[in-house]
Amino acid sequence: MVDHSGWRVGVASAPIHHGEILQGVFPHQGQLTRGLVTLPCTVHTTRASFIPARGEELTVSPVWKSKARRAAQLTAEACVPPGEGPVGGHLELTGDVPLCRGFGSSTSDVLAAVWAVQDALVCPLPPEEVARIAVKAETASDSLMFNESSVLFAQREGKVIEDFGYRMPAVRVLGFGSRPENEGKGIDTLAFPPAEYGGAELELFAGLQVMLREAIHTKDVALIGAVATASTDINQRHLPIPRLDSLRAIVRETGGLGIQAAHSGDIAGLLFDRDDPEVEARTEHAQRLLHNIGIHEQWIFTTGD
Repeated sequence: MVDHSGWRVGVASAPIHHGEILQGVFPHQGQLTRGLVTLPCTVHTTRASFIPARGEELTVSPVWKSKARRAAQLTAEACVPPGEGPVGGHLELTGDVPLCRGFGSSTSDVLAAVWAVQDALVCPLPPEEVARIAVKAETASDSLMFNESSVLFAQREGKVIEDFGYRMPAVRVLGFGSRPENEGKGIDTLAFPPAEYGGAELELFAGLQVMLREAIHTKDVALIGAVATASTDINQRHLPIPRLDSLRAIVRETGGLGIQAAHSGDIAGLLFDRDDPEVEARTEHAQRLLHNIGIHEQWIFTTGD
């Protein structure tokens, strides 16, 4: 029988991401592996609570959050030794994360569920185990469980291709919905097929990995912007952002660092140097210019906040 004397109501909150700084295919353990570097975001949050109970039944509210329920089950199994009986309970999720936009709503649900269950069972799991659970629960996951440093993450294997050793330097992000004609609705990210890359693109990805490593180690935000822009340009062949030439012109006019995008969503962002004394004026100017080309759905955040 499971000793549940230390059990409690577990609570947790999980962040979202704002698409990617880099996404592509990279060498890993002798083969090419799909990988990404997530851009963390603080605009939305998922909160979870978990009330553990003996028995097999594990319920979730809202009932359609099946990936989070699966993640909760896998976490309970990881926390309770075999032979000590099944653990069930009730998981409740709340939050304001828009769906099908590229904010990583599924990963945010899953992480909140995992962290709430491990809190309830007083069983902290390392991020590598959380990544394994997340991928098993939702097929592909982002790397939000690795919050101590930036990683190049194999989203379908749940493994780290490269740990860059440091967090990404903070940048100001002017986010927006890149398809005004579809404002607030997004696209079906689950149905979006994985991109197929050519040989020239594979060479570019190898170079961008090196550039990003240098950018993170030297805290070079301009180089971060260059990597993000290059990855966005490559993604134009697979999920093009409308008005990209106009967006590039806005970056040039406002002195921005570059453009980043959700590689399977409809959100994107203009990047600015957080520590630039003119960052407020630059961001406000960019907001006006976005309005001028018909992009009205906007938000601002700073990574690391």
